Amino acid sequence: MTDRSTITAAHRRRSAIVYVRQSTQAQLERNRESTARQYALVERARELGWAQEQITVIDEDLGLSGSGTAERSGFARLAAETALGRVGIILGLEVSRLARNSADWYRLLDLCGITDTLIGDGDGIYHPGAFNDRLLLGLKGTMSEAELHVLRARLEGGIRNKAARGELRRGLPVGLVWGEADGEILLHPDEAVRGAIATCFARFAERGSVRQVWLWFRSEGLGFPTQTSPTDPIRWVAPTYTAIHNTLTNPAYAGAYAYGKTHHERFVDAAGRVRVRTRRLAREAWAVLIPEHHSGYVDWATFLAIGERIGRNVRPRPHAAGGAVREGAALLQGLAVCGRCGRRLHVHYSGRAATPGYHCSGRDLVEGRGRYCLSLGGRQIEEAVARAFCAALAPAGIAAAIAAAGAIEAGTEEALAAWRLELERARYEATRAERRYLAVDPDNRLVARGLETAWEERLRELRHAEAELEARIRRRPPELTDGERASIRRLGHDIERVWAAPTTTDRDRKELLRTLIEEVIVDVDRPAATAALTVRWRGGARFALEVALPRSNPPVVRTAEDTISLVRRLARHHPDGQIAGILNRQGRRSATGERFTTSIVGSLRHSWRIARFEAPAEREGEPVSVQAAARILGVVPSTVHRWVNDGFIAAEQVTPGSPWRIRVTSDLRARFVEEAPVGWLPMLEATHALGASRQTVLQRVKRGELRAVHVRQGRRRGLRIEVPKADRGLFDALPATAGAV
Repeated sequence: MTDRSTITAAHRRRSAIVYVRQSTQAQLERNRESTARQYALVERARELGWAQEQITVIDEDLGLSGSGTAERSGFARLAAETALGRVGIILGLEVSRLARNSADWYRLLDLCGITDTLIGDGDGIYHPGAFNDRLLLGLKGTMSEAELHVLRARLEGGIRNKAARGELRRGLPVGLVWGEADGEILLHPDEAVRGAIATCFARFAERGSVRQVWLWFRSEGLGFPTQTSPTDPIRWVAPTYTAIHNTLTNPAYAGAYAYGKTHHERFVDAAGRVRVRTRRLAREAWAVLIPEHHSGYVDWATFLAIGERIGRNVRPRPHAAGGAVREGAALLQGLAVCGRCGRRLHVHYSGRAATPGYHCSGRDLVEGRGRYCLSLGGRQIEEAVARAFCAALAPAGIAAAIAAAGAIEAGTEEALAAWRLELERARYEATRAERRYLAVDPDNRLVARGLETAWEERLRELRHAEAELEARIRRRPPELTDGERASIRRLGHDIERVWAAPTTTDRDRKELLRTLIEEVIVDVDRPAATAALTVRWRGGARFALEVALPRSNPPVVRTAEDTISLVRRLARHHPDGQIAGILNRQGRRSATGERFTTSIVGSLRHSWRIARFEAPAEREGEPVSVQAAARILGVVPSTVHRWVNDGFIAAEQVTPGSPWRIRVTSDLRARFVEEAPVGWLPMLEATHALGASRQTVLQRVKRGELRAVHVRQGRRRGLRIEVPKADRGLFDALPATAGAV
């Protein structure tokens, strides 16, 4: 960088940028000399003529790769300042510090050439606008990118070669540790850790579901070991579903060495930025897989069986049987298959007893509508399959019963063994905390107080572990006596009795069926009222069954004739919702004994081809609803209801309980006025003048003996009655305000 002929006064009037970058965090920790040399370029900028306040150091990209896969905010800031013409020179230790890919490098060269910006490194100062300098800079950028490729190829080649021999030391899951020899992997020396991992695999062999294993650990209150990194201590935490799943699907626990289980691929996101994502590869695509590489918790065949079982537990794809055992009384859930189209049968429940049934969701179009391939109740076919299963299991019944009893005792002992190890670990932690507390200087209270608190915490954990172990020992079921074992052997001869026992849950029955049965193919012959079942056992054997289906003639369910006739009349005047309310108020019920709803009324109309209600146009004398009449007359609906009840307004109903309908005629409109006629009396004064009650006056108005109007405005709104002079009393005089509104 000794050639200063290309530096002009115009360059020195702008700022100088020193760009500092290291590719990884490890380089920041170990290659500190390179970082120091890059920061020393600030002094070089001052020697070239830039003042201290003109020099800017951009070091935001420390620890980020320059290959283009990382989003470098510092480089983006550098490019932005260059594009704005604010930079006179860019200083970097070498080209690879600025960029390791041609796209970023040539973009920066173009910007520098346009804005007359210089680039300096350890070899000299270049002007990207000059042909020779740009050619040299382009060559340097290409060599930097090629250097990155060569370095990566060498490193990856060595890694793959070592991994192919099973000697590449990478992170191991908790429960496994590296030995002294090359590629040697050993089980963890901690007995509690080994016991937790082994228990996880043993519980899966018994329960067949990751979730059930997780629930068992949680119900027993057992902890599960976890480790952030190989150098961190093991922590015992409440197990999660993810931790149990990762344990059961990690090939390292099966004694296999695996490398290259994932693949990194680049893509462009929605914002146009280059990203890198990780894809999991299928087992066949792993770069290295060495079964029986070291001692594991299970063998390789068992691990493959576990993976296959977990795969079957996932919701099956279309046309495929399987799926995890779920709650519900349908014993053939996930096993029953349609004998016509091969689709898996779906489960439905019907009736108050929630009796399970099966139907095929594959539909054939018939006259524009769909129908199921088959649909049948599940009771008969489940009983037939259960009898076949019990018959097949009878020869091994005794051995199975004894094995079941042993499994119960083994499960209890496993939980107790885990708690004994937990107690032993808690006792060790308490002893270690005590030793640490006793080793500290008593006068150093700042440290002693913290160690004392930790010791007390470990002692509390120890007391909790002791109490929990004692409680579990007390709750442990007693060992089976000789008489009980003899009873179990007798039950082994009667598998059907065990199958139908109240203590055997539907989930237990489903698990038992899946141990022997792969699928049950179902086909129905409706004319013959039979179901043909083909039970496919595990191993490929088939067994055919024919089950008689009940012949039932369901009673014809019809709505009462008077209700249909009423709906036919109501549909001319009211929508479905109002019709449902009228029918319910009259205490009527649907054909199935339910209260009427809008949908039931609509279905009834559709079945009997009753036309839907169409709101008529408002014409003179046409019956309208109370709300429509109130809108026409300029009052509120409550006023209309009141005058209908009092007889001031005539109204009609299609049937008792139906809404009132009012004919708005010119005569009715004339009864609602803005001002009262002169001489017409309010209701109170009219009752005094006529010597009658309010109800009598209203009845006379209803019969037409008296005329009345309703005043809609003014302080004294309401009825005005025309009282003939002959009906007025001797001392009744016309009030001074009789004509006032």
